[in-house]
Amino acid sequence: MDSIHQSTLAPNKTKLARTFAKVLHIRASKVKHDKAITDVDQTKFFNENDDKFQRAVMDAFIAKVFATISSVKATYAQLQYAQSPYDADGIQSADQIMVSELKNLSELKQSFLKKHLDDDSPETTILQAEIREQKNLLQMYEITGKKLDSENKLKDSEIIFLKEKLNEANRENKSIERRLNSSGPLSRQFSSLTPNNFHLALRQTTKSVRSFVRLMIGEMEVADWDIDAAAGAIQPDVVYSENTHKCYAFESFVCRVMFDGFNHRISGDSESPTSDEFNELKSLKPKEYITRKPKSMFTKFCWSRYLRLIHPIMEFSLFGNLNQRNLVAAGKFPETTFFASFSDVAKRVWLLRSLALAFNPEASIFQVRKGSRFTEVFMESVNEEPVKASPEVAFTVVPGFKVGKTVVQCQVYLT
Repeated sequence: MDSIHQSTLAPNKTKLARTFAKVLHIRASKVKHDKAITDVDQTKFFNENDDKFQRAVMDAFIAKVFATISSVKATYAQLQYAQSPYDADGIQSADQIMVSELKNLSELKQSFLKKHLDDDSPETTILQAEIREQKNLLQMYEITGKKLDSENKLKDSEIIFLKEKLNEANRENKSIERRLNSSGPLSRQFSSLTPNNFHLALRQTTKSVRSFVRLMIGEMEVADWDIDAAAGAIQPDVVYSENTHKCYAFESFVCRVMFDGFNHRISGDSESPTSDEFNELKSLKPKEYITRKPKSMFTKFCWSRYLRLIHPIMEFSLFGNLNQRNLVAAGKFPETTFFASFSDVAKRVWLLRSLALAFNPEASIFQVRKGSRFTEVFMESVNEEPVKASPEVAFTVVPGFKVGKTVVQCQVYLT
């Protein structure tokens, strides 16, 4: 019985064991499969996190580079500011910082080339770099503000100085006017004129020319003209003892244009200018006179000499347009400081010419050729006489005049 039962169970046990083993194998396979999937997901997760971290490290590195560059810029600005006015301590401090920051840039470059961009906390590094960059930017703004304040103070000082010079010039002009009018005959009639009257009027004309030349050179400097080249084009091959003496070349050019044809009668001129015409122009500003008498000989003279003196290319270079020239061509008076200064020169030259024509015989104009030997009888030097025994004339700045038997010296530049 027992043997029959055992023989019956044996096949069943074997079958059950096989079935159980199959189930275990399936379960083991499933567990292995699930574990494989989990390992892949974890690898992917860590790879993604590693990429993000590396990008953050690179961002932090770039932030440090830009922060260092901004520090170099701020330090350079500080170095420039310390040079004017000269600050030895400030220059030394800025120089040390500049060297240090350039060294930091070199180290960052080496780190990049060697791929040593380790950073445990890139987010913190980025924030610190941004703060540093903002501080450097603020420092540059502060330096710019200081420079503007300094320039403003300098301009204020220049304004005060120029006001004093203007007041001095006005006082001297009034004194000359009083002396000119106190002679009596000039204000009433031209028949009793003296060479002294002419000489005083010439001094006023010369001052007006020089004031206009200073304004013109100032405009040229603002427009980035090469002043040396411009002076050389007017008076070539001249060696100036001082750089500021180049202004005399421009004065000679203005005088050459404005005094051209000084002794020639213009078509429409009256035989002798009346005292009323003379005094009316003398007492009015050029704009007022031209507005009253737009067809007068002086108006034509003013318009024509401006168009000859100021070339279109020059006007466009100085002002960026041809507005003044177009207004003059249309018979209108430009409302600019530049033209107002020019018109005063035209007025002074025209008054001087009226005086010259009123003398009997008429006052004549002369100038000295380049290379002429200097003589005090006919010439007056605008610069110090050279050491050599026989100084020569480089060019005539302001022409001279012969009024009867009196010689009014021309002004020359000696070399």
